[in-house]
This record gives sequence, C-alpha cells and structure tokens, in this order.
Amino acid sequence: MQSTKSAPRSIDTGALASGDGSHSILPRSRSGHPPPGRVASSYIVPSVPIIVHIFHEAQAYTRQKCKRGGKMQFGLMSLNDHIEDPNTGEYELDQAGRHRSFVEQGVLAEEVGFDMVAVGEHHFCDYILSSPPVVLAAIAERTSTVRLATALTLAANLDPVRMAEDYATVDCLSGGRLEIALGRGALSLPYDVLGQDTGRSREIFSESVRILQRVWTDECASYEAEFRPSFKDIRVIPRPVQRPHPPMWIGAGSSEHSFDFAAELGLRLMIPTIFGPASNFMDNVKRYKDKFLAAGHDPANLKIATATHTFVTPDSQDAKKYWYPYYDAYLRWLEGLVAESTVALPLNFQAADLIDEPAMCGSPAQVIDMVGKVKEVADMDLHLAMFDLGGLPERDLKQSIELYGREVIPAFAS
Repeated sequence: MQSTKSAPRSIDTGALASGDGSHSILPRSRSGHPPPGRVASSYIVPSVPIIVHIFHEAQAYTRQKCKRGGKMQFGLMSLNDHIEDPNTGEYELDQAGRHRSFVEQGVLAEEVGFDMVAVGEHHFCDYILSSPPVVLAAIAERTSTVRLATALTLAANLDPVRMAEDYATVDCLSGGRLEIALGRGALSLPYDVLGQDTGRSREIFSESVRILQRVWTDECASYEAEFRPSFKDIRVIPRPVQRPHPPMWIGAGSSEHSFDFAAELGLRLMIPTIFGPASNFMDNVKRYKDKFLAAGHDPANLKIATATHTFVTPDSQDAKKYWYPYYDAYLRWLEGLVAESTVALPLNFQAADLIDEPAMCGSPAQVIDMVGKVKEVADMDLHLAMFDLGGLPERDLKQSIELYGREVIPAFAS
C-alpha cells in the first residue's frame, strides 16, 4: 500500500487540529505509561450489571456536576487516516473500504445518540478523505436527524464559490442538516500543488470565508476579490435550506487573529483540544466572546466546540493497555507527516503523555468524568469525539462508538 509522501515546502506554523496556522500552547512531558507489548484486538462485551453500574454512575455525575443550562451536543469526528494495524502490520480495509466504513459510522452515530458526524479534509497524504461533501451526502441519504459537518474544510485551498455550491447541495439533500467548520490547514503540499502562496494563507483564507458567507447570505452577491476573479450580482445555486446560511465555525488555535476573525463575522468557534487541555485556550475564548457580543451578533449563535481523541471500553483496567499501540502508532505517523510538511510545531506526539489528558480513554463512567471536567473549564456547546485512528480494528471501533453513544452521551442530556 502507499506510504506517506513528503511535502516540499512549509506553511507558517499552525495547529494541525485547528488549521489556523498558529502556534499551539501545549503541555510538555510528564510521567506517563510505558509502552505495553502486543495486545489482542478484542475484548468482552459488558454484562448487564456492569451497564447498570455505569448508568448509576452517570446519573450521579449528572446530578453533581452538569448543572449548567442547555444541552451539550456530541459529534463523531474522523480524519480518516489510512495506516496499518500496529499489531498485525496489515491494513484491515483498503481506501474504498475506509470511505464506506465512515458512512457506516455515521449511520451508527445517529442510531446510538450522537448529534453530529464531522469529517476532516486533507489532500495528497494518507489522511485519505479529500472530498467531504460527497461523503456527507452519502451519510445524508442513510440518516434523518444527525447533523452533517466538517472539521475542518480547507477554505484557503478551495474556490469559495464552488465550495458554496457543493455544501449548499449537501444542505439541500439532507433537509438542512449541514454545518461547516473552516480552517487553513497545517500542511503545505495543497498550497504547492494548487499554486498558492503559503505566506499569504491567512489573507486567502479570510477572503474565502467572507465570500462563502456573502454568497450564501445574499440572493444576488457581489465581491471585489484579490485572490480570485471579482464578481457582481451573481446567484449561487442551489440555495442552502438553512437561512441566512448553514452554521459556520472557525477553527482557531492560539492566534488571536483567528478568534477575532470568528467574532467579527459572528461565526462559531472550534478549538483544538485534541493536543492540549482546554485551559490553554480560555483567555482567547473569553476574547472571542467579548468581541462577538460587542459586535452586536446574536448571542444564540455564540457557540464553542472542543475535540478529543477518544476510546471507550467496558473495562477501565484494559482500556489504556488495549488502545496504547494504536494511539502511539497514530501519533508517530502524524509526527512524521507534520515534520515533513511544516516548520517546527510545539506539538507533543508522545502517547504516554497524552493518553491520560487530553485524550479520553477508559470506561464509560471514567469518560463521563473526563468530558465533565472539560465542560467545567470550556463550557462548550459541542464536543467532538475522534475514535477512528491508528488502524483500530472495525469491530472495536464500532463497539467504542456504541458504548459512548449509549452510556456517555445520556449523562449530559440536561
């Protein structure tokens, strides 16, 4: 199978998860877990008493800690990496199978109680999902209620008018369920292949987002553009179902510009807690909230999203031992990809340091507690859980998703 290809040039430093081209403030090394040996890729389904115990713990947690108003939503997120199972050295699925797998995950997510499914976008590497609108449209045809989102769409690399048409089509096919999160990306190769100047990625991104919002909002739109041809009085068809436009999110790391930009346009905010605790971002989140409200935007649209690498098993004792080889393989692969494609990023790629925090790995009761602690800090409206990484076997991936949906999400139902 193909291996990760190196990229020739580097974009300005950026948080991979946020795609905002900014430095991340991330935790450094602390005492962690020694890498365990090979483990079996299966585990026992929980018994009824275990499930009852988990449910009672979840109820207790809800009563004690989840007293804020409003229901927090949960999303299933995937970047669709295609790497070998570290225990077997083999691919379980080919690239076509991986795409079909995420459609099945989206169907399962709706069945077990997730509010959203969210897909990433990458090009020319072994993150193989390069066409999110097509995948979301496939999920739309097999679901009826789950929100269909991106995390993130590489707005700087796409023509904004075509992006508006493609994603409006998804909104139409899904009956108004689209949400779109926008970022610059941290890898330089798309800029190189598409002939774009990485040094001006911020300006390109800003223009692209403004055009997208404009053509979705105005029936006849005009825009004096710098990085694409200007246009006057055009009608972008189809029109999205949701008015004035589908919910739009901005992926922001630690660059004040990204937080200010989201606040200026009245857009929602997604922060990359995958690689750092929520507390690292709270000063800029407060800045975003203050500027958002000062600009006179509708407070109902002021939303915060977080995301974490996640794995849930029935037995908390086995969770980290089982998951570690997959998480470690994923982070080592990702470290190589980032090293080849960007200038030095202050990211910690050591699984032993990340598996306790910010990653969420454990029994449903433990993960409930972990989500609750992030909620206390970030007061987020949406939390994205990323299960699908590192060659994790399909059977175990889907069981983890189901446990999360049936046991973790209900703890935050009110």
